[in-house]
Amino acid sequence: MIKAIKGTKDLLPSDAPRWHYLESIVKNIFSNFNYKEIRTPVFEVTSLFARSIGEETDIVGKEMYTFEDKSGTNVTLKPEMTAGVVRAFIEHSLGAQQSLNKLFYISPMFRQERPQAGRLRQFHQFGGEAIGSASPLLDGELIQIAYDILKALGLKDLTVKINSLGIPETRESYKNLLREFLKDKKDKLSEDSRKRFDKNILRIFDSKIESDQKLLEGAPTLIQNLDEESKRDFELVKEYLTKVNIPFEVDPKLVRGLDYYTKTTFEIISGSVGAQSALLGGGRYDLLVEKLGGKSTPAVGFAAGMERILLACENERSFPIRENCIDIYIIRLDNNLESEVSDLASKLRRHNLKVEFDYLQRSVKAQMREANRMKAKITLFVGGDEYSEQKINVKDMYSSVEQIIKIKSEENDKIIIKDIRKFLSQVRQQCGWMTTKGKHCKKYAQPGSKYCHWH
Repeated sequence: MIKAIKGTKDLLPSDAPRWHYLESIVKNIFSNFNYKEIRTPVFEVTSLFARSIGEETDIVGKEMYTFEDKSGTNVTLKPEMTAGVVRAFIEHSLGAQQSLNKLFYISPMFRQERPQAGRLRQFHQFGGEAIGSASPLLDGELIQIAYDILKALGLKDLTVKINSLGIPETRESYKNLLREFLKDKKDKLSEDSRKRFDKNILRIFDSKIESDQKLLEGAPTLIQNLDEESKRDFELVKEYLTKVNIPFEVDPKLVRGLDYYTKTTFEIISGSVGAQSALLGGGRYDLLVEKLGGKSTPAVGFAAGMERILLACENERSFPIRENCIDIYIIRLDNNLESEVSDLASKLRRHNLKVEFDYLQRSVKAQMREANRMKAKITLFVGGDEYSEQKINVKDMYSSVEQIIKIKSEENDKIIIKDIRKFLSQVRQQCGWMTTKGKHCKKYAQPGSKYCHWH
């Protein structure tokens, strides 16, 4: 049997409501801040990521899915989205169309790393990018968007961490200080950290090896050696977060894993997902547009791992999930009426109603079981004496109340639809949401309402 490739996962129909719920919150909150959706290709030329992310990063050095296509072009399945968004910004001259572009995305990504909880080789991210302004207000705004999305999902075990990486000149001066501090300890560092010592020493702070972290104790911090401009901007970010009531902590060791960051950097971590605790991260990247061939343009953004967020939601049982139910199930009482049932279903579906009927020639009893399994609000019984008199029986599946509806001629289909809609609006339907404790809500929606009073 052929199975899915290791590190990939099928999203089954039972998974879809959670993804739809998350995506709807992401789109709604980004829209509230006037961000517009952008979609870029799944693969790009490899040099885009090597130039933007950095040759010495783990992503470029170890994790990218890179191959040569039939034309001889070296291409890579995108491991992150910012580089692609910036490439599109430059290629389509979005900066000439408007001074500030506020963009968001929801997209699959690809990295060949060891699969574990919340981390797959094909995974999904949402994120936002604000390109065109150096204002620290945008740094704070994107942190607020990220935080608001997680809070809207009901997550509570969250920590917002922020830091500043300063401008390149002060960062280079700081790297020399750090090298001097670690010079006598270099031989005790892990193999990866020894490589980073010469090529990208800040990345040593990313090490998950306990001995490396002990060697860093007492090291000078970048935030203590910031230039005046970076200090001012960082204070404005902190002021913004305080005003919008977002709790945060300054983490001097937060450097992020990509080379293009400058000034503000941030992460939001969860205590609900185990070792891979970072749900999202981002920061300012004022040099990336120019580095990729565009005009010097300041920018800031973040990316969030959707699998990790859903895992945190599952562990905290943080948001309710709407069950997938249908409006109408049509019960066929006579086997020779299959065509008539199909025709009626088609008419109802074209009036924006969720309708299903039996395709398997099952008994009436089996059809009723299927209607219950699908949590149909009402059933229509087609056949028997009523149908010979141009009538159908309509049943409320919650209260068992029944009503006879007359079938009119073809010219009066709208009257049939109107009568069915009127009956449907009177149905009190079981809520269908999962509660935050993972149990089905026992409340009922009132007639004409989509939700019960609880939700």
